[in-house]
Amino acid sequence: MKTVSIVIPTYNEEENVYPLSCEIIKEFKENIPDYEYEILFIDNNSQDNTRNIIRELCKENSRIKAIFNLKNFGPDNSPYYGLLQSTGDCAILFCADFQDPVEMIHKMVREWEKGYRVITAIKKSSKENPLIRMFRTIYYRVIKRISDTEIIEHFTGFGLYDRSFLNILCQINDPIPFLRGVVAEFSEDRLAMPYEQQKRRAGKSHIKFWTLYDIAMRSFTSYTKVGLRIATFVGFFTAMISMIIAMAYLILKLLNWYDFNMGTAPILIGMFFLGAVQLVFLGLMGEYIISINRRTMHRPLVIEAERINLNKVNEEKITDQEVLL
Repeated sequence: MKTVSIVIPTYNEEENVYPLSCEIIKEFKENIPDYEYEILFIDNNSQDNTRNIIRELCKENSRIKAIFNLKNFGPDNSPYYGLLQSTGDCAILFCADFQDPVEMIHKMVREWEKGYRVITAIKKSSKENPLIRMFRTIYYRVIKRISDTEIIEHFTGFGLYDRSFLNILCQINDPIPFLRGVVAEFSEDRLAMPYEQQKRRAGKSHIKFWTLYDIAMRSFTSYTKVGLRIATFVGFFTAMISMIIAMAYLILKLLNWYDFNMGTAPILIGMFFLGAVQLVFLGLMGEYIISINRRTMHRPLVIEAERINLNKVNEEKITDQEVLL
């Protein structure tokens, strides 16, 4: 009997983890009883009662497992690491707040049976703030136009990943992986499944503006060169305009030495304009440098503080035929 792993990243989800695990178990029993399940919670150093509740769940059911991170490693590293630690024939990355419909599990599994290695769940509609959705749509479309790799619109990572694709994830040596970009780049035979994103069942979102900004800049610096290209072309264009203006002022001054008064306004305007352009592109280059720096430090995805119902994994070598867990 094949096993499906449900990987659930958590951070301060004490009101959601118990009812969610019950709903997932019910989903397996009613809709896909021909499959074993593994529920793997990976907790990003919750500050509420989430970990104690997960410990109790693990005691009651050995197929519920947990990894507790030493600290908060961010909303990207923790889910990615959880997928690598899953033991099933496929893994489904699932949100802990009930925004991802539980009934999507059996629908994705049935499509997986047809031979799809990756199934991406696409938010065709959402009960989130319409303004936020509008900005997300604009962001996806801009990145899609300028990216070297296809970007999947309204894909958050929620989806099913076959073991063969999880082995590809294991081979990617990136301390700050961008799962959505990796899926778009390396999953050729994938299926997109539309769904309506639900409202959060309880609690509040912990993803702040700077987290969203960091995710956006990571996709920008990882999958586009357009920022640096724009800086180059704008630099050349600005230099040419400056040269033309300088030559025009020099000629006018030579022809009207005593009558032509250049004044300080053009000088100040030019200085401030060029200074602003330089600062903008220095900041953009800084984002690329930050990305390079974080990758060259070769830090681990996460550092575990505790794991329950899971054995240690040989992370250095996971072959396509076998996952040692």
